[in-house]
Amino acid sequence: MPDFKLSASLEGHGDDAHMNLFTDLAFRLQVRAVAFPNPNVVLSASRDATVRLWKLVSSPPPTYDYTIAAHGQAFINSLAYLPPTPEYPEGLVLSGGQDTIIEARQPSKSATDNADAMLLGHGHNICALDVSPDGAWIVSGSWDSTARLWRVGKWESEAVLQGHEGSVWAVLAYDNNTIITGCADQMIRIFNTSGTLLGSIKNSNDVVRALCKVPASNPTGAQFASASNDGIIRLYTLQGNLVASLHGHESFVYSLAALPSGELVSSGEDRTVRIWQGTQCVQTITHPAISVWSVAVCNESGDIVSGASDRTTRIFSRSADRHASPEVIQQFEQSVKESAIPAEQVGKINKEQLPGPEFLKERSGTKEGQVQMIRESDGSVTAHTWSSATQEWIAVGTVVESAASSGRKTEYHGQDYDYVFDVDIEDGKPPLKLPYNVSQNPYEAATKFIGDNELPMSYLDQVANFITQNTQGATLGQSQDNGADAWGSERRYRPGDAAAVNEAAPPPPPVPEPRPQVLPQKTYLSIRSASTKVIAKKLNELNDKILAEGDKDVALNSSELETVVALCGQLETSQKLPDSPAVQAGLPLIFNIATKWPTANRLPGLDLLQYDGADLITGILSSGVFDAPLNVNNAMLSVRTFANLFETDTGRSLAIQVFDQVLAGVKSALANSGDAPNRNLTIAITTLYINFAVYLTSEGRAQTPEAAERGLVLLEELTKIVSGEKDSEAVYRGLVALGTLVQALGTEVKSAAKEIYEVEKVLSRISASGPGKEPRIKGVISEIRAAL
Repeated sequence: MPDFKLSASLEGHGDDAHMNLFTDLAFRLQVRAVAFPNPNVVLSASRDATVRLWKLVSSPPPTYDYTIAAHGQAFINSLAYLPPTPEYPEGLVLSGGQDTIIEARQPSKSATDNADAMLLGHGHNICALDVSPDGAWIVSGSWDSTARLWRVGKWESEAVLQGHEGSVWAVLAYDNNTIITGCADQMIRIFNTSGTLLGSIKNSNDVVRALCKVPASNPTGAQFASASNDGIIRLYTLQGNLVASLHGHESFVYSLAALPSGELVSSGEDRTVRIWQGTQCVQTITHPAISVWSVAVCNESGDIVSGASDRTTRIFSRSADRHASPEVIQQFEQSVKESAIPAEQVGKINKEQLPGPEFLKERSGTKEGQVQMIRESDGSVTAHTWSSATQEWIAVGTVVESAASSGRKTEYHGQDYDYVFDVDIEDGKPPLKLPYNVSQNPYEAATKFIGDNELPMSYLDQVANFITQNTQGATLGQSQDNGADAWGSERRYRPGDAAAVNEAAPPPPPVPEPRPQVLPQKTYLSIRSASTKVIAKKLNELNDKILAEGDKDVALNSSELETVVALCGQLETSQKLPDSPAVQAGLPLIFNIATKWPTANRLPGLDLLQYDGADLITGILSSGVFDAPLNVNNAMLSVRTFANLFETDTGRSLAIQVFDQVLAGVKSALANSGDAPNRNLTIAITTLYINFAVYLTSEGRAQTPEAAERGLVLLEELTKIVSGEKDSEAVYRGLVALGTLVQALGTEVKSAAKEIYEVEKVLSRISASGPGKEPRIKGVISEIRAAL
């Protein structure tokens, strides 16, 4: 078969005009997931918080234009496409990521339209999505150590696939009744759609990162393939028999896909996409990037799409009429050739023992993708890979003596640096300078940059991660322990992510005292995630269901339902309901939904109360929402409602009036949630406690007896929460609330913190835990200790 050649380079991620600090930095703009629904459409998802839909607008050569199909507030790391159904004739774009929500959206909708469905249930980053062959259900994998099955149309978690002892990196809807998962605990598990474990396979001694179904035409006879951080692709039968192992990748393999021809496609951190016929690698496509995170195949055309760390989505085709213009292909090949590869990434090289350029003419490679270093006549070292198809060595970069691509120092404020980055803060203002030497600790450089420019300390992980990402090149040799793995592994650490993936990851280097300080917190926080169009649709469905079950006393009649739906429409343009007779008539109806409908059906009402629940708090507290058996989502949304009260003066006044009742309800929710409370519930609670702490310590209240009394109550609850919590975000928010109370209230609270609640011991336990390894948590702990 002919080789794949570049068809199109799709650039656009990160181009949004409203993006602010660090959203333009490379590590945030990486294309993390791609999909190829049909020959005319490509989908890409990025850490710039967007999903982009690329449409073919002309050919030949192929030209694409994009629209933003979804725009969230956090990294989007997973993507899938649901083929057309009678209800969704365009199909659905499915995306998930850091905000723990799976969004389902028709392709023709704009990013400003509400999603068709929002799937809630995961407690951490969603890193994998797949759709069943018949389109009846979706399966997702998450850092919360579970996979979940969601029935299309119902949009609720129908089955939780449990038993994983680490992040579920990969999910495969193998057939209409079988799900396969790949996990950070190095195991592959096979489930049925009811969530019953059918079997497990010890894959390797490393994290399982990717899965794909192997076509029947593949000559190995395997039924599915897995890929790991050890760089090996393994082929299995459903019975767990290892059929073959594919060797060739020089580092982590992140993604797998199958071609209609029966061949497999893979991509990884060695910045390559590789094509496999049987057990042989027949083509290697090197990218001018650090990592190729994702690869997908168009089943109709047999073309390939890749997503890489250089924020570019690329299409490759074997068909000559779909190749890019010769100029575009040449530009791509030249960018690969000119890639700068830091010497520290390829290990120690003895230049004197390397062959000269004549080697490339006199010697052939022994396998596809083989890497050979060459000492050029000017003393530089270049890297080349062997192409079996063309029987030639292809230049893939130059090894540089320092991490800087120029190999020369840059002067800044009278000192020489390997790097001086430009960082855009906002439009219309000059960029800030971020200097860095490769001999420095990234955290020390990041902390100094933040302090020098008086930026929030919450940017520490982002800046350090940016330095790490942009001062290293591709790993061409065997994996190095100091390399980059964006979401962690047992051998590697990358700022801000390791704690969520593997607590065995090496701890980050020590961080100097942060400046400016985080404590005391002075602003109120709110949490909203409701889509009012989705709520309105769900209200109609659930109301019909309640009527069908004969419970007419609590169901809404047609005029009442119209009133509530109209309120949803008003919330599309305003985050606060206007004061009008229609609204006053509708609020009691929302209250009835949130407190009197069957427990499993209350979510839409509670979602609406996130917007305007000030007059209904006592009703929520008396509705039994925090009683056993606890409905975690109902409890979580109720606590969010309490936290959102602090957005207005009236809401804050009400919240403090019912302080004791709210605290009692929250304590009951925690007591009824078991030994491991839901992450979203705990984050909602700690956010509420932050808002209480801000209220008690602001506007001259800090020295009042009431503030001290309530501060002591909060202090007791916060020490309990942060002592046993494993989620870093919940721990961080809890510590911010605790630290605000300790620092801003009087000596009575400080004494109680030290002598009664033994906060120092609590801080020591956190420091020794997984969350305690994060720099932002270290910083807050340091501030609390200073206050004590």
